Amino acid sequence: MTTDLVALDIGGTHARFAKATIGNDGAIALDEPITLRTSDYASLNTAWEDFARRSAQPVPRNAAIAIAGPVTGETVRMTNNSWVLHPSRLDDQLGLDEVTLINDFGAVAHAAARADASDFLHLAGPDRPLPETGTISVIGPGTGLGVAQFHRFADGTYHVQATEGGHIDFAPLDGIDDAILARLRARHRRVSVERVVSGPGIVDIHAALAALEGRPVPDLADKAIWQAGLEGGDALAVAAIDRFCLALGSVAGDLALAHGARAVVIAGGLGYRIRDTLVASGFAGRFRFKGRYEQMMAAMPVKLITHPQPGLFGAAAAFAREHLT
Repeated sequence: MTTDLVALDIGGTHARFAKATIGNDGAIALDEPITLRTSDYASLNTAWEDFARRSAQPVPRNAAIAIAGPVTGETVRMTNNSWVLHPSRLDDQLGLDEVTLINDFGAVAHAAARADASDFLHLAGPDRPLPETGTISVIGPGTGLGVAQFHRFADGTYHVQATEGGHIDFAPLDGIDDAILARLRARHRRVSVERVVSGPGIVDIHAALAALEGRPVPDLADKAIWQAGLEGGDALAVAAIDRFCLALGSVAGDLALAHGARAVVIAGGLGYRIRDTLVASGFAGRFRFKGRYEQMMAAMPVKLITHPQPGLFGAAAAFAREHLT
């Protein structure tokens, strides 16, 4: 007997909904997702109602909800949008029988744990599959910086641990990093790695590089900088993306050390968009640059997950672990 549910992946900018089916063998199939902008809706309830109107089929009475924020207590506040969720009331509010609520990068870690080897691209370190046992860090720059980890056991099972690792302190490694930190510190009480290693973080990287060269600080949105840098026509934007890749390498290495990881998975649409730049940049060098542990870091594979909807797939996997095993 199969189980149908709605998988939701709610980030700072978009909420993605898709019907998911879990087979008797645990295999997960996703329908084509419907993507809504969170800023267009007052709450999850109103977005759910719009999804139900758009859906061509009856909406299942089960749901797996991945959200960008810590899943604790009776009130869950989203990290990068204004929605507030009340976990104990979700089943009544949305008319559901069973609900799984999970941190969005906890869901991505479920996806990384379950994905086929063909769903990964090699970025750095030895070109071999993810290890069958041990801890694997999962890191994804997007609207914010998502961080999770999962541990694989010898019996083939795994355990996911969601974290708020994107909010650790930013640690500069050279003079340019110092300039980026100084710019951010002038406007924020505290500078986390998410201020630098996220899609919007490119704005301050770009502006700091302009100031270092004595140029006027351009007033550009993050999307414009990413586009100009990836197209290669704007040297300053190209340099900003290269610096972003360095920072991501440093942070990924720090988190791998903190997690005791044996491998790292980079996730998210932004990571996929800059995949070629990551390979050609100083990402791998910064990842390895950990003093006495440089040799250990060099032996660690770093992969990019290419599954088209890891948050939705992982949310459904988390539902299966909670309700079907």
